[in-house]
Amino acid sequence: MGCSGNCSSCSSDCNKGEQDMHIPCNEYSNVKKVIGVVSGKGGVGKSLVTSMLATAMQVKGNACAVMDADITGPSIPKAFGVKGPAMQNEMGLIPAKTNTGIEVMSINLLLESEEAPVIWRGPVISGVIQQFWTEVFWGDVDYMFIDMPPGTGDVPLTVFQQIPVDGIVIVTTPQDLVTMIVKKAVNMAQMMNVPILGIIENMSYIECPDCGKKISVFGESKLDEVSKELDIPVLAKLPIKSKNAELIDKGAVELAEFEEINQAADKIAEMLK
Repeated sequence: MGCSGNCSSCSSDCNKGEQDMHIPCNEYSNVKKVIGVVSGKGGVGKSLVTSMLATAMQVKGNACAVMDADITGPSIPKAFGVKGPAMQNEMGLIPAKTNTGIEVMSINLLLESEEAPVIWRGPVISGVIQQFWTEVFWGDVDYMFIDMPPGTGDVPLTVFQQIPVDGIVIVTTPQDLVTMIVKKAVNMAQMMNVPILGIIENMSYIECPDCGKKISVFGESKLDEVSKELDIPVLAKLPIKSKNAELIDKGAVELAEFEEINQAADKIAEMLK
C-alpha cells in the first residue's frame, strides 16, 4: 500500500527489485530446459536452426518441443510437415507431433488456413505466447526450443519476462551487419538477465562438390572476432546445402544433415547440465 516505486528509500523487505515475473507452465506439463533462438534481424535462418537443434536433441534420446513464437511469420509447421487444426482436451491444447516425436505448437495450427495473415497488435501477440506456455499440454519435455521473431520487440520481451528461459542461441550470417546483429541480441539478453549459450552462423560457406573447397559466398566471416570481443562461444558455422533446403521445403527437416548442428547440440546440453 502506498508504494512510491522507489526501492532505494523504502524500508519494506518486499524484494520488489527482484520480482519474479515468470508465469507457470501448463499444470499437466513439465518442461525442464527452455532455449530461445534469436537474432537481431530477419532472414538469417532462425527457424532452420531451431528445427535442426530440436531434431538433433530428439534423436539423441531427449523429449523435445518447439514453440513457434514468430506469430506473424510462422514457418515451423511447414519445416516439419505438420498441419492443423490442433485438438484440445481437458489438459489443454494438444501440440502436433513430428515424425521423430517432437511436440510443435504454432499459430498456423490454429488458423483456418495456414496462408491466413495474422494482423494483430503487440498485446494480442504477447497474449498468444502466454497461452502457448500455459494452455498447451506439452507433457514431459527435456528441451523446449522457442523460435522467436527477429528483433527486440514485444515477443522476445514477453518470452524473457514470463517464461523461464535457460539460455539463448543467437543466429547470424557472415555479412558486415554481423556485429550489429549479434550485439542487439546480446544487449537485450543481458538487460533481461538471460544467459547466452553461443552463436550459430548460418550460410557460412558453400563447399564445392568437385574439389571440396569452401567458398565464402557472403564474404569472409567476422564471427570469430565478434565472439572474442563479446566472450561468447561459437557453437557452429553452417554451410549452405541445397539438399537440406529442398528437404525443408518438403516438410522433411528431420532428414536434413548437418554434423555441425549435432556438435552444437552436444555443447548446449553440456552447458545446461
